[in-house]
This record gives sequence, structure tokens and C-alpha cells, in this order.
Amino acid sequence: MVTIEAVTKGSPAAKKGILAGDILISINGHDISDVLDYRFYLTEKQLTLLLHRGESLLTVKLRKQEYEDIGLEFASFLMDRQHACKNKCVFCFIDQNPHGMRDAIYFKDDDSRMSFLRGSYVTLTNMTDADVERIIAMRISPIHISVHTTDPALRVSMMKNPRAGEVLSYLDRFAAAGITMECQIVLCRGINDGSHLARTLSDLMQYLPALSTCSIVPCGLTDHREGLCKIAPFTAEDCAEVLDLVGGYQAQCMEKYGSAVFYCSDEFYLKSGRAFPCGAFYGEYAQIENGVGMIPSMRDEIEARLEALTEEELGACRTVSVATGYAAYPFLSEVCERVCARVPGLRVRVYPIQNRFFGENITVAGLVVGDDLIGQLRGAELGDTLCIPSVMLRYEGDLFLDNVSVCEAEAALGVPITVVDTTMGGDAFLDALLG
Repeated sequence: MVTIEAVTKGSPAAKKGILAGDILISINGHDISDVLDYRFYLTEKQLTLLLHRGESLLTVKLRKQEYEDIGLEFASFLMDRQHACKNKCVFCFIDQNPHGMRDAIYFKDDDSRMSFLRGSYVTLTNMTDADVERIIAMRISPIHISVHTTDPALRVSMMKNPRAGEVLSYLDRFAAAGITMECQIVLCRGINDGSHLARTLSDLMQYLPALSTCSIVPCGLTDHREGLCKIAPFTAEDCAEVLDLVGGYQAQCMEKYGSAVFYCSDEFYLKSGRAFPCGAFYGEYAQIENGVGMIPSMRDEIEARLEALTEEELGACRTVSVATGYAAYPFLSEVCERVCARVPGLRVRVYPIQNRFFGENITVAGLVVGDDLIGQLRGAELGDTLCIPSVMLRYEGDLFLDNVSVCEAEAALGVPITVVDTTMGGDAFLDALLG
């Protein structure tokens, strides 16, 4: 049962007299408890809604197009409370956050519904057999799964949850039912790497082709790990070893399925000094939001765009600055040099921002905070605008993780800030440079 918050004026529901405050009990005899139930059963053309109004039960029948919305609005996107994580993972980034940040940053999400609807990764420990059966019955696919290791005992040890090992059996059930799985492995040096990683990749290969992709990403380590498990950062040599190990499994998958399936995040290539694969290696970049293939994608898009610049774009004359993390600094510097060579009137200065808020081990642009940006760029030559990637902003597109707003940063630095939509890749970046 879910309470209706509002009814869209003129909608099918409004025309049938459904009111805000009514409680939706079922659709076509199926109980409604959350957004998955609602959206799944709403696809039918003829609907019978059972509602509770005051002390009365109401039955409302209506006809609609197959994917037409009937106009009901609810208090939250999920129509239910978001499921919080019950694990205590040794690598959990949220446990490494400094104090004093906004409350939402400390919430640990582990909700299988968000996995399907928003692409977030779940550990499966929050799920029951009934949840698995519903996913299979509704053909909810793909589902994004944080695997980390397929060794049950090691998974329990890493996640500090007694169910962490037994729920690996859900992978078998999803694969048997043809549910597509996109997985990730957060790699911790000395814990689930080396032979443990080899076992995990070998075990996961059994789920092909239901296993669509699997990313391997290094765990993030901040300076705020007091009382937490000791984990050392990956060295350049470690990163090279990971790339070599994963490369063997990629070759097997390429030969058999025409896809690498297993993809290391960009950080492994950057830190090891290894060259990135060609863009075609990443297929459709299914794991790009997990930091996999972002740089190759951007590189290829910019190269293609540079060859097709219009006369107007070639005549751009302006001075621009770019802020990024230390990881992407060499790449962006090289890219900007190539752009400036193609557009003689353009001057670009790239600034790497050291992460003093989380610690120097954090080198990605997405975790640069406002205070670090302001503190390190105050007084610098910033030109006509300062470009920052949208991943630096986490709250309604306007706040850095430390609650500094874009407007506050602009005022402190005395320059307008251009937020580059990272989901649009190299095209958006080049547009920002050229104005």
C-alpha cells in the first residue's frame, strides 16, 4: 500500500476521480509496495485499481495506452524508504569521510531497485529469495552487482556480513534466468588481489554471457581511516601486475565472445604508465560511469572533433583555465596542447588540484572540493573562465562535497566557472574550451 501525494490535472487518474491522500492497494489484483510493482503492472492497457479512501475501499477501472502514465504522484521516487547497506566493508569510502559533511553523504545505499533504475551497485546482502524471485519474474535487467570476490569466506571477511558468502548463489539464479549482470570488483591491495582476483575472474567467466561486463577498480583511501582496516595504496608496479593478470582473462573473453568483459578502471593505466587501449576495446563503454574508459572515450571524441572544426571555431580567441585532479592532469594537459595547436587564438592553462580534504591518495577530479579549488587557484591566472567537470558537483548540480557552492567559488576566485557535463564527454569539453 502506497499513499498518493498528488494527481496530475487532466490525467486518466484525475478523470476517474482519484484524489491525493488515497491509498493505492493493488493494480489488477497485484499488491503495490514500491516503484517496481507500480511501473511493472502499470504497463497493462486495462487497469483495475483498488484504493483505500478514509474507511472505504474503492475500485477504479480505466483504459490507457500501454506505456502511458496515469498521473499518480508519490512522496518519493521509490514510493518506499531507500534500503540502507548492512555491511561494514573494509574499503567503504563513506566510512572514510571526514566529519561535518551534509547528512546525505553518510547514507550507505544498497537497494536492488536503485540498481535497476539508477545503475547503482548492490552487494546482494540486503536481498531475500523473494526479492530474487521478483527480479526474475519481472525481468529486471540489467542488475548491477558489487562482487569483490567469489571466495565466500573472504567476502564475509571483507564485508563483515555473515550473509556475504551465501548470497553469491544469487548469481547462479540470475544467470540461469537470463538476467543480465554488470559487476564490479573493488580491489584492495593485499586482500582480494593476486590469486584471489584470479579466482574471482575465473569464477565469473562461468556466468558468460549473462555477465555483460565487470569493472576492476582500486579502492579509494582517504586520510580519514582512523580505526579502520590497514590497506596500502597500489603502487605503479602493482597496477601493472593487475593489468597483466586481467589481460589474460580479457584475451580469453575476446576470443570466445568478441568482448573483453573485464575492464580495469582508468586509474590502473594512469598510475602504471601503461598506454590505454583503443576506444573500440571498450565496446559501448558500459562501465564508463565507474571510471572505465573515460579518458579513451574523451581522447577519441576530441580527436574526431578537432578534424571537423568549423571556421568559426578555428577562429576562437580566448584564455581558459581547467581544474582537474592529479590523475587526469597529464592527459588533459596533452589534450589542451593539441587543441591550442589547432586553434591559434586559444590559450588554455590546466591546474591539478591536490586533494587536501580527503588526502593526497585521492587523485580523481570527482572528489575535488570547493575549499581545495579556491585555496589553490586564488591569485592564479584563470583567464575568461574556469572549466570544472560536473562530477565535482554532487548536490543538485551546484554544491561541491564540502558544501561550497559554484557561486561562492566564482566570487572567491573572481572568474566565471563553466561546468562541463562529463556525461557528454569530449564534445562538451571542447565546446567549453572554445566558448
